Amino acid sequence: MSTPATSVIIVSRGRPEHLKLCLSALMRQDHPEMEMVLVADGAGLAQAADMPIKPVRFESANISEARNLGIAQAAGEIIAFIDDDSIAEPTWLSRLTEPFSNPKVIAATGWTRDRDGFRWQSRAARMTAAGLPVGIDMSAEDTVLLPPEGGAPVSTLGTNCAFRADALRDIGGFDPIFAYHLDESDVNMRMARAWPEALTAIVPKAQVIHARAGSLQRDAGSVPQDLAAIGRSAVLFARRHGGAAPADALARRTRRRLIRHMLDGEMDPMHIGGVMSTLQAGLSEGRAAVLPSVPDIRRDHPPDFLPLPTAPAEHIVLTGWHWQGAALRETARDAIRGGRMVTIILLTPSILPHRICYHPGGWFEQTGGLWGPSEPGDPPVKSWRAGDRFARETGLAKARRNRSALSCVGAQRLL
Repeated sequence: MSTPATSVIIVSRGRPEHLKLCLSALMRQDHPEMEMVLVADGAGLAQAADMPIKPVRFESANISEARNLGIAQAAGEIIAFIDDDSIAEPTWLSRLTEPFSNPKVIAATGWTRDRDGFRWQSRAARMTAAGLPVGIDMSAEDTVLLPPEGGAPVSTLGTNCAFRADALRDIGGFDPIFAYHLDESDVNMRMARAWPEALTAIVPKAQVIHARAGSLQRDAGSVPQDLAAIGRSAVLFARRHGGAAPADALARRTRRRLIRHMLDGEMDPMHIGGVMSTLQAGLSEGRAAVLPSVPDIRRDHPPDFLPLPTAPAEHIVLTGWHWQGAALRETARDAIRGGRMVTIILLTPSILPHRICYHPGGWFEQTGGLWGPSEPGDPPVKSWRAGDRFARETGLAKARRNRSALSCVGAQRLL
């Protein structure tokens, strides 16, 4: 089965350190024919100065305009998107683009992990004309291909999605009226209207870890600060697509979310009213704004495809106790220099939940308690013998980072 040439577009503004990790992980993709287009501010472009990518400088806070600049440079048959604060699993892009071998597939989306690397942040949903997601019940193992249903297309999360380039250009790309929020959902709705029989692939195993870093809308802990842009986009989306007025439903959802942050000790109760007022201001702005017509067809002439070197497939898993971390990291550095992909798993004799991060050295590093939970659905505490726990976590790491068991090396453990 051939894998289509794919352009990956990354938009970045004000987050150079997150972007650096994102780009490093993308350089380790196992996709055989990919290029990267980086649309970023000056600090972001500096992170990619020595990388074989297509750079585009852009300083404005408008995600749709930035993505359209990326589309103009994208020479791939498929165009994929990932946020600058996300880490792609090495198999992400190859798994995400595989369904496009079916000519009826026009878009694809994967499942996205939260900042701890294990909990689910986003899985499968449809997008309604009111701009609200409705979950789809499906297996975590199997890819499914779905058409729009009742006018509601599959929702493709902006940090984990891909489209046929021709189709994306035919609908005019992204609409700049959605500077933040629902930008990709507007694309989903317009594609569904243009091609009501086309399919969107939901690929659970195409995974990224989304840190939800700080921005104009939220602080570093992902607590909302200013929701005006969300309110504005919500009203414009409903106006364009004939959905019910979103104000009441969005306000209820937002207030519940803010109260959860308050109960978790992340938000001062006195700040809830102020944040809600920014949402109301955005809703008012959306009602008053002129709603332009949808974008015209794009006739881009991108420069030649700029392929990245194919990443090596060999993957090793190093396991040990947390006090052996320094030695395992040295082993990892040697393996990285030798062209391998590495995962380190470090356990503590505790019930701490597991976390995983992408280390600046170029490997995935998982930490947590011997008896603590890792994957969603794990109990808070479970009795484990060390050997069994190392074996279980090694198997899960291989499943996430290898498309075949033949492409990896067995776990190596420090005793």
